[in-house]
Amino acid sequence: MLLEYIPILVWICLTTGVAAAILLFSHLIGRKRPSDEKLSPYECGIVPTGDARTRIPIKFYMVAMVFLIFDIEAAFLYPWAVVYRNMLFVGLIEMGLFMLILLAGFVYIWKKGVFDWED
Repeated sequence: MLLEYIPILVWICLTTGVAAAILLFSHLIGRKRPSDEKLSPYECGIVPTGDARTRIPIKFYMVAMVFLIFDIEAAFLYPWAVVYRNMLFVGLIEMGLFMLILLAGFVYIWKKGVFDWED
């Protein structure tokens, strides 16, 4: 029974070995010419100002999470649209309920002030 897992173990060992070899050779062969420009944090071509460890308001993360939720909602709309003709009225009711739940969540976070940027 354990003999069936030997090819998987060999594959894991080979891929780990190849990854380690790539990292090792890159470290040994690669050029090491550090400069102030190379060691500075890159911020879209803008010269960095201030400390990188500043606190970021939670609203940035909340907006990102809301974006992900509604992005996933859009991903659920595609399969529904493909099989809509087979589901007929029941599928329309189900999607309407799904959208209603998402709309309720959107109104809730709107009322909580997630989209208000002014303090």
